[in-house]
Amino acid sequence: MTSGNADYRDDGLEFPADFVFGSATASYQIEGAWNEDGRGPSIWDTFSHTPGLVSDGSNGDVTDDHYHHLDEDLDLMASLRLEAYRFSISWSRVIPTGSGAVNAAGIDFYSRLVDGLIARGIRPIATLYHWDLPQPLEDAGGWPNRDTAYRFAEYAAVIGAALGDRVHTWTTLNEPWCSAYLGYGSGAHAPGRANGADALAAVHHLNLAHGLALGALRDVVSNDPKYSVTLNLHALRGVGESGQEAVRQIDALANRAFTGPMLHGEYPSDLLEDTASVTDWSFVLPGDLELIHQPIDVLGVNYYSTTAVRVWDGVTERVAADGHKPAAGTPWPGADRVEFVQQDGPYTEMGWNIAPDGFEQLLWDVHSEFPGLPLMITENGAAFADVVTDGAVHDVDRSDYLRRHITAVHRARERGVDLRGYLVWSLLDNFEWAYGFSKRFGIVRVDYGTLERTVKDSGRWYAGLASTHRIPPIG
Repeated sequence: MTSGNADYRDDGLEFPADFVFGSATASYQIEGAWNEDGRGPSIWDTFSHTPGLVSDGSNGDVTDDHYHHLDEDLDLMASLRLEAYRFSISWSRVIPTGSGAVNAAGIDFYSRLVDGLIARGIRPIATLYHWDLPQPLEDAGGWPNRDTAYRFAEYAAVIGAALGDRVHTWTTLNEPWCSAYLGYGSGAHAPGRANGADALAAVHHLNLAHGLALGALRDVVSNDPKYSVTLNLHALRGVGESGQEAVRQIDALANRAFTGPMLHGEYPSDLLEDTASVTDWSFVLPGDLELIHQPIDVLGVNYYSTTAVRVWDGVTERVAADGHKPAAGTPWPGADRVEFVQQDGPYTEMGWNIAPDGFEQLLWDVHSEFPGLPLMITENGAAFADVVTDGAVHDVDRSDYLRRHITAVHRARERGVDLRGYLVWSLLDNFEWAYGFSKRFGIVRVDYGTLERTVKDSGRWYAGLASTHRIPPIG
């Protein structure tokens, strides 16, 4: 299982002028100001304040303090020649209790953010949900509760009416796989519940929320934006004779559980059969699939590594190689016989293998299944152990990772994949969920003591790419 990544170093490749280079962040990971100006608590506030759930004991109370450094960070984006910026909106900052009264200060913050982006020639890409559910809605049942999808549609209508004359692209959900399976199946992410039936109910209600939110946005938005959803589609590799069966099972849970209803209008039959011992899917009501199956203009694809699987023999010790810390449950309800196999390196600091060939293949596979649907890379990047030397960060590993993966994007385009842009994860070092501040993904370093921003070498490299649309050499 070699990655084949050594061949993905093609300096000088050019992208067309209309291809967009930008960056991405998430509200809870960078904003801070967790209890200021009317913001209510989210499930990540609760989770990160619970001892033992975040590896380094940290939380997102301050993180990068983007809320109070907005203009500085906007100027930073402009200096990096970014053409687009994908940010997420904190539902708790806009509607503190999840439903009902709207917080004007929250609306104002995101309005200033959008205006600041436009003033600097950066297109705003707004994500409605990046995992930070308002805590009162979790107290009422969270995503396993159908009502949460309707509250999400109300929230979409509120923020759509406020920003819908200026946002370039609306993204409903970021990686609903993580929200459902890590939040409710394994307990590795907020809200930290471990119940397979709840995880599958959450899958459906997140899908439903996506469809309802698209309808709500279209009812109130006054410009002509693009509509999207972002999925972390798993690039799967089978190992041994049982590999293809394991791939089928995980593909159903990880990929087709979302692309099926969203893009085909139905859940795959094998998914329903595989999970019959976990749930009867009675939460899928008549008319739901029609609500979910709404047209979108572009599909966001997040990619970091490949996943290798085989069917567990039931005798040897199972290997946990999915990149997440052990928890009480499993993110794979109904796939109890699947084993995740450690792959060959090199690896990032997350323990994820570096495989740009897997990236190219994934893009081709998605294009082949949905040939008329444009794609955008909404996240791709790497965590490495950055070292500060005389105030600089010479992160050649990250620059090389980006160069290889952007080469993979170019190769996929050359093969005919309709790719519209690439957004690096992430603009800033930030609170990396259950890993806290122990992992750094940013092309800009943040000193968490002083909040000073320092552009890393990878950031300078990326700025050269964004300004010329040509892959530059490193160094």
